Amino acid sequence: MWEYTDKVMEFFYNPRNQGTITEKGEGQAITTGEVGSIACGDALRLHLKIDEATQVILDARFQTFGCASAIASSSALTELLVGKTLDEALSLTNKQIAEFLGGLPEEKMHCSVMGQEALEAAIFNYRGIPLDNHEDDEGALICRCFGVSDARIRRIVLENDLTTAEQVTNYVKAGGGCGSCLADIDDLIADIVTEKATAVAVATEVVKAKSAPKPLTNLQKINLIQQVLEEVRPALAQDGGDVELFDVEGDLVKVILKGACGSCASSTATLKMMIEARLRDRISPEITVISV
Repeated sequence: MWEYTDKVMEFFYNPRNQGTITEKGEGQAITTGEVGSIACGDALRLHLKIDEATQVILDARFQTFGCASAIASSSALTELLVGKTLDEALSLTNKQIAEFLGGLPEEKMHCSVMGQEALEAAIFNYRGIPLDNHEDDEGALICRCFGVSDARIRRIVLENDLTTAEQVTNYVKAGGGCGSCLADIDDLIADIVTEKATAVAVATEVVKAKSAPKPLTNLQKINLIQQVLEEVRPALAQDGGDVELFDVEGDLVKVILKGACGSCASSTATLKMMIEARLRDRISPEITVISV
């Protein structure tokens, strides 16, 4: 026995918007989308009334043959559609239908998918787009028992983060007949996982590249070096010394130690601790400072 939420049972026992739409006013249109078949166990016919000027859905009704979750999903769909534009409606996912009902057993998720696909079929019909041009029908046929293409499986896997063939069966019934396509479904899922991992890796590298600091121009580097030299000058001056920038060759910084610093035995420590360490921190760890 399936574990249904109270809301699923409410929409099953007291379905909203059941029936057809037969009347329309001036500037209004009626369109229908139909998916599934009684032979396969579930079928849904969705009717929409559309304001042609604003493209807003004014009314939505359904006729469903199927189980409690199929009827509840269809009813929930109609509740979610009224007041939306066609473009807004097309962004509705099967996950949102299931969430509206407080969730569905995974084995019944195909009912929410059926609602999403009926909605697309209705809008495609209204816009005059042949259903055989739908992107889900452009791929190779994977499940012959239920007529499911690889493009449709790919879409459902991506939208619902599916990871197993069993889950795919729960969402679109593919593999639920003779089972000969289950290996193909597993291969398709593996390909999708690899593609997603590659996409994440590429995106990570792009973020790293964007966040990486831009290399300094020669002028910027020289200015920073001069700033560091100005910072150490007061300390050198206390001992009667001074420092002056002589030249910059890539990461090699040449300075002239003046006054007492020029003959001081600790001049190397001055270069390394007071100047080179600061330049490595601010410019590059490859910086080397020498006295000329």
